[in-house]
Amino acid sequence: MVVVHVAGAVNKPGVVSLPQGSRVFQAIDAVGGVAPGADLTSLNLAEVLTDGTKLYIPVAGEAPLPAEPSTAGAGAGSASTGGTSGPAAAGAKVNINTASLEELGTLPRIGPVTAQRILDWRKEHGAFTSVDELDAVDGIGPKLMESLKDLVTVQGG
Repeated sequence: MVVVHVAGAVNKPGVVSLPQGSRVFQAIDAVGGVAPGADLTSLNLAEVLTDGTKLYIPVAGEAPLPAEPSTAGAGAGSASTGGTSGPAAAGAKVNINTASLEELGTLPRIGPVTAQRILDWRKEHGAFTSVDELDAVDGIGPKLMESLKDLVTVQGG
């Protein structure tokens, strides 16, 4: 079995277990298919899934997201996550003042627990005034902070 996190423009985002050797299109089917506005052009629907991969389905016009750092090999998972350049290189930073749990989960090394902690901090303290405030969130240490600072922004609130 392979366990894959399917997120983005799908009907029922979540974690699914599929037989070893399953393909991207099968993971999409397992979460009820794509939502209206999904853009599959950047994905290789025939790519074999790797255990532990996060498969992100973008909406039309959305910048590609980076491959997860936990993905084995340089190419594995890169097509299924929409690219390898990263949101900062593509100009698509995640706004930590407005991002949803799912959007925060697209950041490298940010899982659902840390994403929820970011949302809880924002609810308790109000909008972030700078990216550096992320280090006040439980679970975000100096190394993670360093890897995130070029991928996030604090516009608005």
